[in-house]
Amino acid sequence: MAETQDYPIERPDLPRRATVYEVGPRDGLQNEAEKLPVDVRVRFVDLLTEAGLPAIEVGSFVSRSAIPQLADTDEVFARIHRASGVRYPALVPNLKGLERAILAGVREIAVFTAASETFNQRNIHAGIDESIERFGPVASRAREDGIRVRGYVSTAFGCPYEGEISPEAVREVVHKLLDLPVDEISIGDTIGVATPTGVYDVIETLYDSGVTRGVLALHLHDTRGTALANVYAGLECGIATFDSSAGGLGGCPYAPGASGNLATEDLVYMLEGLNIETGVTLPKVVAASRYLAGELGRRPPGRYLAAVWGQDVPVAVETGEP
Repeated sequence: MAETQDYPIERPDLPRRATVYEVGPRDGLQNEAEKLPVDVRVRFVDLLTEAGLPAIEVGSFVSRSAIPQLADTDEVFARIHRASGVRYPALVPNLKGLERAILAGVREIAVFTAASETFNQRNIHAGIDESIERFGPVASRAREDGIRVRGYVSTAFGCPYEGEISPEAVREVVHKLLDLPVDEISIGDTIGVATPTGVYDVIETLYDSGVTRGVLALHLHDTRGTALANVYAGLECGIATFDSSAGGLGGCPYAPGASGNLATEDLVYMLEGLNIETGVTLPKVVAASRYLAGELGRRPPGRYLAAVWGQDVPVAVETGEP
């Protein structure tokens, strides 16, 4: 019988710590058909704070008619219990939105554009260059007030109207945002079509053009079940900030019935399994998702949440089990 030889498996050098950027109170709730009461939204944010999330996107300062689900974000900010060291960003579309955010005591904002011209026109009724031009005064005013600015680039891996998006198109938009400037850029898989190869291609294209890894984040959707695989690809590329939504709240509007945002519980569970520190307490994220599920009248689609739904306390899988 031939002898077998054991070959050591070389594990990639992954980041030791990752930032989980919670988008449930904004990106999750804006997809709901009904507007939740302010009390519920405040309690949801407070539970996420108690869970140790380092960044919680509380809402947006767009017009009430555009996104009624996020109306009264001013009041939500006034009533949440802010913890030291936790960031509480809000989305703003223009200077008027920024002024409202400043009055509400917001110290971090996000602006949004896309890598697809058609998507941007359909989503915010402006071309890519026009949208970024609008953000110039917003970024300038934010800098004057010491407010941190995040930029979102939607449809970075695919567009419901244009199909595949090239890494070069993403690169062009990212550099235009950096020129504003912004402090962080979240690269978004809006329709959930990305695979690890696509993540490698986009991130490597950005690195090759001079973008530093510390400025990048990934916003991944689980529409086709590839979000966690794409997170791992991002980790291999040195990305250490990932957007997620408690319970996987927020569907994909371009694939009715499909999962949308990557669930925070799924992300934290995998990061813990990789021995990557997050500072997040997983059972407390579950508690926040369960609270919101009670208010919505249904369980969000997150996989970890489904696995522990009937348990009083989430239980980790024991090693050695088949």
